[in-house]
Amino acid sequence: MIKAIIVEDSRLARQELKMLLADFPQINVVGEADSAEQALAMIPTEQPDLLFLDIHLPGKNGFDILQELERVPAVIFTTAFDNYALRSFEYNTIDYLLKPIVPERLEKAIKKAEEQLQQLPASLRQEKLTTTDRIFVKDGNKCWFVTLGDIRLFASKGNYTQIFFQNHSPLILRSLQDVEDSLGGQQYVRVNRQQIVNIKFVADVAETFGGRLKLTLTTGELIEVSRRQVSKIRESFSL
Repeated sequence: MIKAIIVEDSRLARQELKMLLADFPQINVVGEADSAEQALAMIPTEQPDLLFLDIHLPGKNGFDILQELERVPAVIFTTAFDNYALRSFEYNTIDYLLKPIVPERLEKAIKKAEEQLQQLPASLRQEKLTTTDRIFVKDGNKCWFVTLGDIRLFASKGNYTQIFFQNHSPLILRSLQDVEDSLGGQQYVRVNRQQIVNIKFVADVAETFGGRLKLTLTTGELIEVSRRQVSKIRESFSL
């Protein structure tokens, strides 16, 4: 069963989409939001697998919602405008459906969602990865066997995650949320919506304006900690 939330300001459009989704018993609509504010309150609570997300909403748009979430579910955009299609794929986007939604296109989008959500790596289906585990990484013609503890940083790049070890930074076809869910232990900390840091590589923690924190890695890279994660970092370093 795929938990889904519909984010759409038009009541009629929500009703039409729910009617179409009635033909897909694998989709369990656990909530509806008619504004960005309502969506931002609902999504962290319900933890859906999938969002049916309109772009044009009162106040903030669909992209604003995704930028404010710590964890971004899979996304199927539903919109009357086709000029945002390219930008939409900067996020964890399954598909981009134009209104009025054609049932055949919706079926294809849901099949894509099922395939992506079912493609969990063995590490997620079985045990969490530890810092001593080695993972195989392939990026283009280059391949590495990397000990997980040697990776200092994971960074979200849409549907991909960029991993940083030594002087290498290849991309892997996994969302940052999938990566976070596969990591065991306390060594890796989600510091903001787009980055996970290996605390072994943190050389300095500095407080900035407004009580924010900035991390300096042993490699000299600077990482901003989001407000939501400040307490977690303070706890990790007994600050």
